[in-house]
Amino acid sequence: MTFQQPEINTSPKVSDEVRQTTCYMCACRCGINVHMKDGKVAYIEGNRDHPVNKGVLCAKGSAGIMQVNAPSRLKKPLKRVGPRGSGEYEEISWEEAMSTAVGWLTELHETAPHKLAFFTGRDQSQSFTSFWAQHFGTPNYAAHGGFCSVNMAAAGIYTMGGAFWEFGQPDWDHTKLFMIFGVAEDHDSNPIKAGIGKIKARGAKVIGVNPVRSGYNAVADEWVGITPGTDGLFILSLIHELMKAGKIDLHYLAQYTNAAVLVDAETGLLMRDADGKQLVIDRNTGKPAPFDQKGVRPDLSATYRQAGVTHRTVMHLMAEKYLDPQYAPENVAEKTGISAQKIKTIAAELARVAFDEAFELEQEWTDFRGETHKTMTGRPVSFHAMRGISAHSNGFQTCRALHVLQILLGTVEVPGGFRFKPPYPKPVEAHPTPHGYGRPGKPLAGPHLGFPRGPEDLQINEDGSACRIDKAFTWENPMSVHGLMHMVISNAHAQDPYPIDTLFMYMANMSWNSSMNTSGVIKMLTDRNDDGGYRIPRIIYSDAYSSEMVAYADLILPDTTYLERHDCISLLDRPICEADGAADAIRWPVIEPDRDVRGFQSVLIELGARIGLPHFLNEDGTAKWKDYADYIVNHERRPGVGPLAGFRGEDGDQFGRGEVNPDQLQRYIENGGFAIEHVPDNALYMKPWNQHYQDWAVQIGLYDAPQPFLFQLYVEPMRKFQRAAEGHGDLQPPDHLRDRLKEVMEPLPIWYAPLEDARVDPDEFDVHALTQRPMAMYHSWGTQNAWLRQLHGENPLYLPTKLWEKHGFAEGDWARVTSAHGEITVPVAHQAALNENTVWTWNAIGKRKGAWALSEDAPEANKGFLLNHLIHELLPPKGDGLRWANSDPITGQAAWFDLRVKIEKADAPAESQPAFDPIKSPVPQGPDHLEWKVGK
Repeated sequence: MTFQQPEINTSPKVSDEVRQTTCYMCACRCGINVHMKDGKVAYIEGNRDHPVNKGVLCAKGSAGIMQVNAPSRLKKPLKRVGPRGSGEYEEISWEEAMSTAVGWLTELHETAPHKLAFFTGRDQSQSFTSFWAQHFGTPNYAAHGGFCSVNMAAAGIYTMGGAFWEFGQPDWDHTKLFMIFGVAEDHDSNPIKAGIGKIKARGAKVIGVNPVRSGYNAVADEWVGITPGTDGLFILSLIHELMKAGKIDLHYLAQYTNAAVLVDAETGLLMRDADGKQLVIDRNTGKPAPFDQKGVRPDLSATYRQAGVTHRTVMHLMAEKYLDPQYAPENVAEKTGISAQKIKTIAAELARVAFDEAFELEQEWTDFRGETHKTMTGRPVSFHAMRGISAHSNGFQTCRALHVLQILLGTVEVPGGFRFKPPYPKPVEAHPTPHGYGRPGKPLAGPHLGFPRGPEDLQINEDGSACRIDKAFTWENPMSVHGLMHMVISNAHAQDPYPIDTLFMYMANMSWNSSMNTSGVIKMLTDRNDDGGYRIPRIIYSDAYSSEMVAYADLILPDTTYLERHDCISLLDRPICEADGAADAIRWPVIEPDRDVRGFQSVLIELGARIGLPHFLNEDGTAKWKDYADYIVNHERRPGVGPLAGFRGEDGDQFGRGEVNPDQLQRYIENGGFAIEHVPDNALYMKPWNQHYQDWAVQIGLYDAPQPFLFQLYVEPMRKFQRAAEGHGDLQPPDHLRDRLKEVMEPLPIWYAPLEDARVDPDEFDVHALTQRPMAMYHSWGTQNAWLRQLHGENPLYLPTKLWEKHGFAEGDWARVTSAHGEITVPVAHQAALNENTVWTWNAIGKRKGAWALSEDAPEANKGFLLNHLIHELLPPKGDGLRWANSDPITGQAAWFDLRVKIEKADAPAESQPAFDPIKSPVPQGPDHLEWKVGK
């Protein structure tokens, strides 16, 4: 009898319907196909037609089904009935919940709007939440950017009108050398993975700069295991070598940057004509001329003598600063942990690829001076960076230094280099300035968050005190463009600068992994005044899951999961654009909730109307929008420009600008959940200076008028703050901040040691400690996900070989790790590919017992841990009696990665220390075995 191969169906039908939407398992915002059976989610895969992921989907995205089915989902609105932290709640109706919130908030809106602090976590609707807060009238609004990557965003926009990640991407089709700094695996993971695969297939080289060799750095051709907090010094040394060798793009610098702009020798401000245009010396005439005048050839080496004073160009100042021997590789090697030879080799390789492998694209284009060019010069070197260089107290200047390095090589917005994603690039002048000072019952005059141009834009009162509870936009952190979310609870508890009444938070796990000083924050949330009332009187919280933060709120407004609500990934906010096209996307309820929960944005819509916020009401007093979906379609930020750019106009055939289309959401659904408008071929590169791009951007509503600009190697707003510290101008900083402002507000990038280095004994605390997120987790949501828990159920502290052997560690050992602030005892593991004086762990794996519907013996709650217990929102005291934030002194970015510790071997405890008492959860513990049968 012959063998018969069994018949196997290799493509079984897994669904009876496919619904396309946008993933929310990280911030990539990939397109997904949600396979449905009997009205339930059966399977999630990538959408091959989507511009972000082109069908690729990671473990997180596939595991979205477990987010929808998670036992930790909140079921109904809740009102606290026991003490804060007890987890004692009673379920209430939505009417009672909304009436309670309206009662609390209406009183504040009408009498003291600043006593509402409204802060949101990693949501993707900040255009709308900021709109709501602006019209409530509170100055106290921000999102998570201040403790995530504000240094990256602010440095990029002040320097070149955009930054990495959501603002731009490498030219994956042409780059030959790709250098990454401080990039963990959780951000933009699918596009970066696909991009690295594409360039490596062509033989391009990848250099990874990171103390930790994991993820992208593990597949890099060369790994540079830098000492944490010294990236800026390393970058400035590369600049030193390139300038010394003359390997910089002089034409690019003269034409497209302010390198040729004259600097007033007496004030340090840029020289301008009567119309405010920056002045250069024209090679043709030898005289000053506005930078954008047709026919002008800016002279980088010029000087200009006027009234006995000689004024020099920015390029003069840069050469003087960066050719200084302090930046020579031999003088930075010890601090950076990178040999002088390695620095020289990398600088030479950057120069070789940028200049020796330069190429020309046969593409005609017209520049902003009205001159037409037949080709575009390509320089195939590109860079990418993220939180690893941003989350230091010197991160703003480090990010600036990296942008200056790119620009000196001429690799921004050219073929083979770094390319902006619409709606970027936009000059800082195109961004708003910050607004505050609302009057009771009135909206703020503009958005809370913006880009200060000088001291006149600070949000301070006449007596110098802070307008905002987080002290953003003060002399302490003048350019804090994303706010300081990590300081909100601390300042509210201290009632500095004033007490608040209500803390309203969304998706911000501030009593656990999103706070520095976790145990301290827990105490602040539960502390009482002498009269028995809480220091923070009222806390409203919205989340989809029973996180650690839920136990500390007075009123819980349960959110939906991402497959049960409308979301808008907008060009007004955080879009999904690629360098080749403007794109945005939606989420929509592919399933209906099986619980009594509501999408948070729709809850805000109803709250706005019931409180009586004018922009949420029609003239007859009725609600303007019935829910968030209605708002998305019908709201216009400017005439013809709304939250969604696609399918506008009566026939749905317009992109960017067009009248409201009632069928807009349905058109998105039919198109896979997204819309895209491709950039014309002659506008694909040189965007800041390309008249074709500028005209296209106006056409689709990104700008209302063309706004070409020069890259700002020398950032004049910083010089304005520095001048104030020197005693110039009517607005003056307090005396105790003058020296710091004079040092850090240098308008050309500098490096200074992380601030904690000067506050602790470096001989005692001789080890750097870092966290980073794994590719399988984005933030705390992940470790209640049944599939993702199998990848990361616990986290050891990884030690390099030097420390492993020095302390005699062996597999299975534990360590006591101590900082100037606290102590933890945790399991350790050996990792050879690690900076020799650095330890690290995965972030947000550790969980508190009782949270997330996990059992009390879950590995996350026993062997998982947080480094947050070692970090404080304030720096160690220095004896002056002042509270100095553990933040970048320019932007207020939380300095998570400045942490220094000491390590010693310890006996293994029963569980990771510190151990907290279990918290009572409003949802029951999940079953030991999870199984769902979808369909018959």
